[in-house]
Amino acid sequence: MRRHVTITLHWLNLLLLLFVLGDGGATTWLSLVYAASALTMCAAALVLGLMNGPGPKLEGPVRAAHPWLHRGLYLLLAWGAVALVAETFGLPLPGPEARTLLLALLAVVALHATFNLWRHTALGDGALRRITPRAIHHIL
Repeated sequence: MRRHVTITLHWLNLLLLLFVLGDGGATTWLSLVYAASALTMCAAALVLGLMNGPGPKLEGPVRAAHPWLHRGLYLLLAWGAVALVAETFGLPLPGPEARTLLLALLAVVALHATFNLWRHTALGDGALRRITPRAIHHIL
């Protein structure tokens, strides 16, 4: 169940994040759907645990940093979602605007994707198989 929930929310969050950022002014319902999806993923990670790990081929400082970097990614995901909901209801939080946080999240997501592509290809540890639906594993 954890795998299915995580994979579904992972890709849904990416799609919704791109839609929210796409036109510069997301609609209320789209903002709320994105925030609900993002916060549900964070809640699932808290309840079900993170579905990640450095894998056996990742070594040294990067291996030690791996779980903390994922926790940071989840924190940014939640912070951006809460800020977006607050702004949607006209109650902006102190600190960066929601769009700034979501753009930062998109940049971090791009680094995250690049890192996992590197892991999958250079280390051959199957990193992409963990987060993609089984139906497309044959093309990885």
